[in-house]
Amino acid sequence: MAKSKSSFIKNCVALLVITLVAGLALSAVNEITKAPIAKAEEQARLEAYQTVYPGAELETPADIDTMLEGAQAAVEAAGLSGCTVSDILYANGENGERVGYIIAAVSPNGYGGDVSVAIGIEAASDTITGFSVLSNSETAGLGARCTEDAFTAQFAGKEATSIEYVKGGGAAGNQIDAISGATVTTNAVTEAVNSALAVYNSLLKEGV
Repeated sequence: MAKSKSSFIKNCVALLVITLVAGLALSAVNEITKAPIAKAEEQARLEAYQTVYPGAELETPADIDTMLEGAQAAVEAAGLSGCTVSDILYANGENGERVGYIIAAVSPNGYGGDVSVAIGIEAASDTITGFSVLSNSETAGLGARCTEDAFTAQFAGKEATSIEYVKGGGAAGNQIDAISGATVTTNAVTEAVNSALAVYNSLLKEGV
């Protein structure tokens, strides 16, 4: 009986040691991979920004935190509460002059949760220069088609006022065609884009 009890204690101690070692190893792996993952995500984000305003030199505003606070107020004033603006960058020309903006925004109302997008806006013409989906968790073959060129290409050239979507094709003016079978995703994308546009028109438009 004593021997059985002793074996049980040894087994428990051994299991505890194994668990601790495994936990420490997992923690170490997470720390090792954290920086490369963050770097890769940052690189992907910057590449997306370049696609929405091709050829521009990107500049992070010195007062970015204050700007983002004001941006959130602008989003809520536009009736888009729940949406957030995650980033604002200056788009500069080859001589360093400010020619527009890149704004990233998030809608929480996608079918699978958050839909994060970025748009570029040319100040001189008040038009959208490009659009990109930064991240989404939408359904493959349906909402996830928001990343396809056939959908994303619709935004370039639209006026930087507000965007609407229509079902069944036939979009005109500042409208886009909804993704067939994915109205929820289309609505989330539109909300995010309109959040970015609200910030441009309320806070940034007169700054160039």
